[in-house]
Amino acid sequence: MKTKLTKIYLVRHGETDWNVQNLLQGQTDIHLNKKGIKQSQEFAKKVKKVKFDAVFSSDLVRARRTAEIITLDRKLAIETRKVLRERFFGKYEGMPRREFYKLFTNWEKLSEKEKFRFKLSEDIESEEEAAIRLITFLREVAVGYAGMTILIVAHGGLMKALLIHLGYATAEKPVRMKNNGFILLESDGVDFFIKEVNGGEKNV
Repeated sequence: MKTKLTKIYLVRHGETDWNVQNLLQGQTDIHLNKKGIKQSQEFAKKVKKVKFDAVFSSDLVRARRTAEIITLDRKLAIETRKVLRERFFGKYEGMPRREFYKLFTNWEKLSEKEKFRFKLSEDIESEEEAAIRLITFLREVAVGYAGMTILIVAHGGLMKALLIHLGYATAEKPVRMKNNGFILLESDGVDFFIKEVNGGEKNV
């Protein structure tokens, strides 16, 4: 008997002021700005005809609010999960991204695997750790909601790490998701098939 594939729309939250200022957001709880609210309303229109069977969101307010806006006219409860939070950057959160990346010494000399596992200090998450955290949850969803269509609202860094993990991108040449960009996946709980990456920017 053929296993039913679960369809997963993995969406990045709308814009925040920290996104505009290009600050490292991580798990710091920053609200959507006016543009972020409008973006999420526009995304809701884009997926208006998609019938979601369940909705999950990071418990951070920017993701939760995005999920609320997308599902406003639907009778669906949003289940928040800490596991869907953005990659954790510890003491570096709030730092300008440009300054953060200046701290990466000898980056060019690292192998692809070393880049994926790299972290500046032990108290932050590597991209590999973030990807494993996300994919473990996605597998549980795919098995628990076999054959259904699920909406998950999460974060750009987490999605970037997932695309590297799945071989769609590399740590050297990543794909960064725009606000309200999404990845459409299908999964049987073991394998993942990327059907669409919408709003991804390569080599930015």
